[in-house]
Amino acid sequence: MASWGKRLAGVRGVLLDISGVLFDGSEDGGVPIPGSVEAVARLKRSQLKVRFCTNESQKSRGDLVRLLRHHGFDISESEVTAPAPAASLILKERGLRPHLLVQDGVRSEFDQIDTSNPNCVVIADAGESFSYQNMNKAFRVLMELESPVLISLGKGRYYKETSGLMLDVGAYMKALEYACGIEAEVVGKPSPEYFRSALKEMGVEAHEQAIMIGDDIVGDVGGAQRCGMRALQVRTGKFRPSDERHPDVKADGYVENLAEAVDLLLQHADE
Repeated sequence: MASWGKRLAGVRGVLLDISGVLFDGSEDGGVPIPGSVEAVARLKRSQLKVRFCTNESQKSRGDLVRLLRHHGFDISESEVTAPAPAASLILKERGLRPHLLVQDGVRSEFDQIDTSNPNCVVIADAGESFSYQNMNKAFRVLMELESPVLISLGKGRYYKETSGLMLDVGAYMKALEYACGIEAEVVGKPSPEYFRSALKEMGVEAHEQAIMIGDDIVGDVGGAQRCGMRALQVRTGKFRPSDERHPDVKADGYVENLAEAVDLLLQHADE
């Protein structure tokens, strides 16, 4: 593998995942990963542009930012690319009326969307709301449509909370795809459109100028690399040692945590 100088030279913008990189969530709010609060502060004091790119779909963007600020992170809503607001815009643009299979905490993102007589289904990380009854309702809505549309807020397999690994929306998305014989539209990582929208907001080019830092070898690292970005994987959050031997995706570098990634970026980005 090339030296860190060669791997990080020319970086002008940094996309940061949130869950598993900044903090590990829990029912009572979660805890910051050691060193991450100061690491974000150091990045924002540098000349590098910073944007947060998350698949969080249990909370509204506003609630997520308030939680992170409570933990000491320097972050604002305008700096966060999140799937629920992006999906809301898509629904408006296409005149779609969703049946929502989501957590109550994220429903406010769809307050301005007509949900009567649904002509699509939007699925997010619904947690305990992923009951048989609720999944079957979403299935029936899709099966009654001539051209069923399933929109999934991300497609992650699992994520990590302080209590351990948690099943993510991707497993339930796949169940509906299989049952209905359709393919979901993914709004969130690893969708190329999602990464491109974050880069556009940041004002940097994927090739040569941008790097993603995440804990998900497929959603964060693989998704970013398919857009032409470089990507580092942290050994926090959902990271598994087997990720470093993934058959299809190899990160541009593996670091212990965000603090180490920031140390390397600030040392080599200007080379």
